[in-house]
Amino acid sequence: MTIPKKSALGKGLSALLSNDATDITSKSDIAAAPAVAGSVANIAIDKIETNPFQPRTDFEENALKELSESIRQQGIIQPITVRKMGYDKYQIISGERRFRASKLAGLEIIPAYVRIANDQAMLEMALVENIQRENLNPIEIGISYKRLVDECNLSQEQLAEKVGKDRSTVTNYMRLLRLPPKIQAAIRDGQLSMGHARAIINVDDIGMQLKIYDDIITNNLSVRKVEELVRLTTGKKGKGGRPGKAAGSDFEYKNIQDRLASFYETKVELKQGAKGTGKIILSYYSTDDLNRLLDILEG
Repeated sequence: MTIPKKSALGKGLSALLSNDATDITSKSDIAAAPAVAGSVANIAIDKIETNPFQPRTDFEENALKELSESIRQQGIIQPITVRKMGYDKYQIISGERRFRASKLAGLEIIPAYVRIANDQAMLEMALVENIQRENLNPIEIGISYKRLVDECNLSQEQLAEKVGKDRSTVTNYMRLLRLPPKIQAAIRDGQLSMGHARAIINVDDIGMQLKIYDDIITNNLSVRKVEELVRLTTGKKGKGGRPGKAAGSDFEYKNIQDRLASFYETKVELKQGAKGTGKIILSYYSTDDLNRLLDILEG
């Protein structure tokens, strides 16, 4: 019994690629192109440029070499997708990893589907394609989701439908981008799991988020332990005021406070006085932490 091969394309991308607005065969006033929609053209690699909207910025060298060797032996199994830029010029919509590996393998031509798309349609196709098919880290996924919402004018419900995820999943990935850069880097590099990150997000104060992060790294805390720590931390909000609350609950002061906390990687409090004066209070949690802050202040 032959099992039908499952399509690698996500539902959202399949719909986009079959849309008349992106189909080269739907434009009656367009000059003859090297391929029609649904067929594959062999295109010279030096006629193809990379996609400026590519969400992935890190292509792991060893993985590229392995794919390159496979291409050298087996050829390109899955054609890339490009858009026509003008006479004999193309730009990658999806498949940049295969394109890079093919160049590494010394190929001069590469099989490609040819499409026509404007910049916004291309951005949407590229982002959806990469979310569906590439092994992006959680921060890259969050950035891709945010770009789809911000630059393609999608609601979170529309985005969730396009990528085949629950809205809560989309929201959780986008919330990662609200964490301090130090924590985002740890998630990107695999030092923190999504479980750890989801727990930390529930803490409003950036300084406390960074303290919990340090505890995770230093003591190798499990997700369950972090969740318990967060419950204890957030449970103290009602006593002595909300942690990290800027004087007067002013949004501008809260924003400045969060920026300082992110820069110094510790809890920061702003105490607003009269006539625009005030105090900045930096917290430290050990002698080493105090020396770290001194180095920043003196540097």
